[in-house]
Amino acid sequence: MAEAAKNPVGQQQKIIVPNKHGEKLVGLLHETSSPDLVILCHGFRATKENSIMVNLAVALENEGISSFRFDFAGIGESEGSFQYASFRREADDLHSVVEYFSGAKRAPSAIIGHSRGGVAVLLYASIYHDICTVVNVSGGYDLKRGIEERCGKDFMEVIKKEGFIDVKIKSGDGNYRLTKESLMDRLSTDMHESCLKIDKECRVLTIHGTADEISPVEDALEFAKIIPNHKLHLVEGANHLYTSHQAELASVVMDFIKAALQQDKATSN
Repeated sequence: MAEAAKNPVGQQQKIIVPNKHGEKLVGLLHETSSPDLVILCHGFRATKENSIMVNLAVALENEGISSFRFDFAGIGESEGSFQYASFRREADDLHSVVEYFSGAKRAPSAIIGHSRGGVAVLLYASIYHDICTVVNVSGGYDLKRGIEERCGKDFMEVIKKEGFIDVKIKSGDGNYRLTKESLMDRLSTDMHESCLKIDKECRVLTIHGTADEISPVEDALEFAKIIPNHKLHLVEGANHLYTSHQAELASVVMDFIKAALQQDKATSN
């Protein structure tokens, strides 16, 4: 699997999915003619072209499993404006994707999200209860963390006065606007309470690097405490982007997905 990302990707089909706000979400379907379909969700300020998304799509493809990686609204090729803190909105975007494929008689078998995408798949599972295999890769537990660092210590006073904050990205890779509505959405999203609403039948795998510099490994331990049907895998020495651990990440995800699909087939027979 270490060479998965170097292999030429198989047949890909660009698909446009409308979300409930009338925006077009753009994604790529990796078609293997498998009845199974896995949806891949990227992280904060990333896109469907992020190396983790591409590597997982190729790893799934090598196992004969189809996948769909897409850009959330306001990111990459998708329409809309980027929202720093609207986690529920991304869960809704994911729901639009699931509904699209379900309507095409291709109901997704599993959802996988990295970082902010990990939060999206967990929120999705807590709200919609129609997908029973979920993989959370380095998703955050405490969503209040990081706001002050990005927006300044006086972010609440500024946003009450101005209605928004223009956030400058330290890397220089563009800026974005944090609206009051978006901030309130983030502050009111309680991952503890949300995860308690995930069905006991829903299998959840959390993968987290022990050297994660963005979301501390303690977040993964919190998810392990509260999600009823949960498996935890810590990747020793891995950072948030799994820079030197892509092969282990793909291997752990594939083992979990394949076991889940086999269990689903056994149950349906």
